[in-house]
Amino acid sequence: MILPKDRDPRLITIRRGGTLTDPDHHLLTLWAAVCAEHVLHLFEAMRPSDLRPRQAIEQARAWVRGEIKMSQARAAAGAANSAARDLSGAARHAAYAAGQAAAVAHVAAHDLGAAAYAIKAARAAVPESQGESAGRLECRWQREQLPIEIRELVLDDQRQRNDICWFVFDC
Repeated sequence: MILPKDRDPRLITIRRGGTLTDPDHHLLTLWAAVCAEHVLHLFEAMRPSDLRPRQAIEQARAWVRGEIKMSQARAAAGAANSAARDLSGAARHAAYAAGQAAAVAHVAAHDLGAAAYAIKAARAAVPESQGESAGRLECRWQREQLPIEIRELVLDDQRQRNDICWFVFDC
């Protein structure tokens, strides 16, 4: 579970009654795509011929460019999630990260899902004794990728939702 029961208006677009601008929604989507892409190789190593997670990340970016509708990005998210279902470990988490990245077009708060699943993938890709360290490194790397315009929003959201995101943002 990565979405809170009560949605934060800062992560709801202005046209739906929140305060999130389209440019910031686009930045959240692009950041989520970067987070997911960073661990995508963990999925592709297991399933090199399954393009659904990669396509989901590409669809997220295409939505930002105005090339596809939100519903197409949401469908790509579902396809990436389907690619994850019969897997375990790092590959599964990496595919879910891609699905979450594409879902940001539909619900901006999925941005933390992409980041959290990417951290879980990084943790699962190493021996258990190194997992915490790998997760912290991934979390810090993600934070370095944050555009300044959305940095405080994301960091505050990470603090607020860390508990429902498996405490992966303790870095």
